[in-house]
Amino acid sequence: MYVFVYGTLTDPDRVQTVLEGHPTAEYALEETATLEGVHRVDGRYPTLAPGGSVDGRVLAVDEVGLERLDRYEGVEDGLYVRVTVPYSGRDDEAFVYVGDPARLGVDDRIDWPGDGPLLERVRRVVREDEIVLSSRE
Repeated sequence: MYVFVYGTLTDPDRVQTVLEGHPTAEYALEETATLEGVHRVDGRYPTLAPGGSVDGRVLAVDEVGLERLDRYEGVEDGLYVRVTVPYSGRDDEAFVYVGDPARLGVDDRIDWPGDGPLLERVRRVVREDEIVLSSRE
């Protein structure tokens, strides 16, 4: 499975800290990539907002690695949501984490349009605005 990262997890040492320590967690910090259709907004932690583009890296992880990333990103607590985006050139998808603007102190700078939970609003934008991940290597 692929995961696009654009914040603290672009640091190889941080990735190693988060993903290692479990005997079955396998991962690889792969290529650099660009996620088109969203841009980075810095707050308490980095997050994404509609429009623009953001550069980052791609991690290849197994199920255990994905579970560890979910814990690190606070998915269960609602700090971040995890969505899939098309991964151009791979005929595949990649996961990406999007932080809750209100919890990260940037809600005055981010508008995920529509009503309902953040996850559904982000999924709608990904689908309707054709957000796509492309390799830069």
